[in-house]
Amino acid sequence: MRITVLSFALGLTTLSLSALSVGTAAQAAGGDSTTPPTPSETTKKCWGKRVWDETTQKCVKPEQSSMNGGQLLETARELAYLERFEDAQAVLAAHPDQTDSLVLTYWGFTNRKMGRTDLANDYYAQAIAQNPDNILARSYMAQGFVANGEYAQALAQWKEIQARGGSGTWAEASLRNAIMTGVTVNY
Repeated sequence: MRITVLSFALGLTTLSLSALSVGTAAQAAGGDSTTPPTPSETTKKCWGKRVWDETTQKCVKPEQSSMNGGQLLETARELAYLERFEDAQAVLAAHPDQTDSLVLTYWGFTNRKMGRTDLANDYYAQAIAQNPDNILARSYMAQGFVANGEYAQALAQWKEIQARGGSGTWAEASLRNAIMTGVTVNY
């Protein structure tokens, strides 16, 4: 019954879950790419809260690495994809701009996956305040709403994503799938 009601509410006449699942199954935290992050030296050689440093050619603490902000975000994405959320947070903590909307989104995602829903929602709200068009933060926050059975709030975020030009993106499709099935992404 819930699927039928939500299908109507979403204005969907048909739903191809198999086609949608292909697009959502491969997406990792961050970005709108549907391909998993490529394993790097960090995940091949480093354990715990360490990253591979190209300059020294060894595993170091993230704050001691020569990585720039973009590299740190990609490393956090890779670690989150592997469900190494605490390690991803150590990398995020080393990012030079803690107010960046995407950094805040990653903080929200990792905290949500670690069961810290209220803290995650605080980060998502900050990310959206920084950039109201951050559809990834909206999608991840709304998937938390789905996991908690708060479908009206999830649907409101889905509509915001569409209104902000996000139709057809991974953020929109994965949220639509979560609303339709009750199953959220695990990465």
